[in-house]
Amino acid sequence: MKPVAAGNALLSCFTVGAAAAAASVPSFDHDLRIPTSYESAVLGRRILALTPLGTLATVFPHAKESDGIAPLERRPPGLDGLPYSLMEYIADCEEDGLGNPTILAITIGTTFKNAAAGSNVSLAVQWTPPHPPAKRIEGKKTKKAKKRSWLSYLGWGDDVKEGHHKHGRHHHDYHSAALPYSAANLPRFSLLGHLEPIEGGDDRDGHVASCYVKSHPDAKYWLPGNRIHQAHFVRLVVDQVYWVGGFGDRAFIGWIPVEEWQRVTREEWQNARLPGEKKGWKEWSVAGDL
Repeated sequence: MKPVAAGNALLSCFTVGAAAAAASVPSFDHDLRIPTSYESAVLGRRILALTPLGTLATVFPHAKESDGIAPLERRPPGLDGLPYSLMEYIADCEEDGLGNPTILAITIGTTFKNAAAGSNVSLAVQWTPPHPPAKRIEGKKTKKAKKRSWLSYLGWGDDVKEGHHKHGRHHHDYHSAALPYSAANLPRFSLLGHLEPIEGGDDRDGHVASCYVKSHPDAKYWLPGNRIHQAHFVRLVVDQVYWVGGFGDRAFIGWIPVEEWQRVTREEWQNARLPGEKKGWKEWSVAGDL
């Protein structure tokens, strides 16, 4: 074959291969309209209304601000100023519509001791779709996998593939348990603020308690006035909102003015839709496709 002909053939192979590769990768439409901060606030308020869990973060106080606490808890030295975060139950129970999360504070909890000592608070909340996507973001196509339960992705359930026996024990390849959705492409946010008591909120028969128990039935055992722990309802007063809507070519990422967060109406967030609320969704979908 002549050098020119060989070169053309090679170029043709590269062209066909590149076209095939491009066809297998979702196209990034750079003309997509990025949602506004207010549209993102609407989605955030829907997430807050539908999501029962969040990660609450505080900062350990300096030694002089925690007198009497550290010895009682046997806290190790050197915690001053370090961040501390744990999962907490949250709800959206206040009728003023300002989007301040409702939290049942257990006084003995470290989070609430830190807050009582003057720590500000941040709450991280992420959207978890109730349905896995019908079309995944993935690389090369693989043969159809056996349908798996959601528990299998946590390493539980009967459909978890048994690992190899090693030294008389089951050895599992934990790194192979991929999530059934792209978490990086889903919205999440952080609310920064401070805790304050809800006036009249500790009425066990009141609206706040009723709303909270509706989201968390087991919380009825540690409502204010229980015999085990001192507890009271507090609100996280939102001072700042940071939002990550997903991939940056199609989602808003940045600070949402708190005035916009507070201005969202119930009707607006009830009419909004989030990825995965309906079956058959595609991970590359944009807001207008939901």
